[in-house]
Amino acid sequence: MSIEIIRGMLAWCTVINWIVLLWWILFFIMAHDWMYRIHSKWFKIPVDRFDALHYGGMALFKTGILLFNLVPYLALRIVG
Repeated sequence: MSIEIIRGMLAWCTVINWIVLLWWILFFIMAHDWMYRIHSKWFKIPVDRFDALHYGGMALFKTGILLFNLVPYLALRIVG
């Protein structure tokens, strides 16, 4: 597998993961009440805790995108 293929894969992984993150954020903003009703049927959780869990999940996901997709992509762009 060549550097160009890995670089292309990391670039597409970054784009796809950012789209998933943006979809999650928009869905959370636009359908918050519906999402909370669905999840509160499964788990007894207050709204503020629900919001904190989603916010933390989004932050963790964004950090993962940066660390595992974008940084290796940039490193490969720098070296070759």
